[in-house]
Amino acid sequence: MSKSIEELKSLTTQIRRDILRMVHAVNSGHPGGSLGCTEYFTALYGKVMNYKLPFTMEGKNEDHFYLSNGHISPVFYSTLARFGFFPVDELRTFRKLDSRLQGHPTTHEGLEGIRIASGSLGQGLSVALGVAQGKKLDGDQSLVYTLHGDGELQEGQVWEALMYAAAKKVDNVISTIDYNGQQIDGSTENVLSLGNLHAKLEAFGWTVLEEKNGNDLEAVIAILERAKTETGKGKPVVIILHTIMGNGVDYMMGTHAWHGKAPNDEQLDTAFKQLYLEAPADY
Repeated sequence: MSKSIEELKSLTTQIRRDILRMVHAVNSGHPGGSLGCTEYFTALYGKVMNYKLPFTMEGKNEDHFYLSNGHISPVFYSTLARFGFFPVDELRTFRKLDSRLQGHPTTHEGLEGIRIASGSLGQGLSVALGVAQGKKLDGDQSLVYTLHGDGELQEGQVWEALMYAAAKKVDNVISTIDYNGQQIDGSTENVLSLGNLHAKLEAFGWTVLEEKNGNDLEAVIAILERAKTETGKGKPVVIILHTIMGNGVDYMMGTHAWHGKAPNDEQLDTAFKQLYLEAPADY
């Protein structure tokens, strides 16, 4: 059943609570980028992407999603669970021994919703382009979505894939760049500036869209829907989505310090009070 915008907004709060609870329980994980991408995942799985349950690896005539910056697995796992791919209770096993919910997504345990392992940065677009071309060969009209971190763009393989996609007119791909300006060692500007990213992507032959309000659910839905109208025109499509690292928790927002750091008990309690839900929020 399709959810209303208000229901989806409430779900973003629940997903944020899931993220914090998961990383706190094992004192390990990446909350900052996960919190910043919550609206993107909720929009994608709640309104935009065409998929079926139960999950199949082939996903014939379904849209596919590939997470390239796999360290933000907490938001991915929570989204998949909350949209029915696997039981919500399994979130309790995050990063524990023998869990299917590893720190970076893997495929060997058969976790529903995961089609590639994504831990090494820079590889997701290359995989997605192969899938997208395979869909074209099969006469499959569905789309392939990808998500990348802005710091990840410092990987050379990304730019090879960007060049390939335009040269081969892979126009059934919609890639999104989580542009929060932060990475593990500091701001992207200080570590290795991306310069005029919009102009660079256009120069590489992509249709480039940009959304400044990447933590506004309705704005994210709108830009993804607009991107769909640009597919099938001979050019791949990319969205530069401006988000806030750690969004929703004031002491985590806008700083690289929470890229890969778990909150302690007191910090978790503070965060939960900021992410209040009317009903008790638990697994």
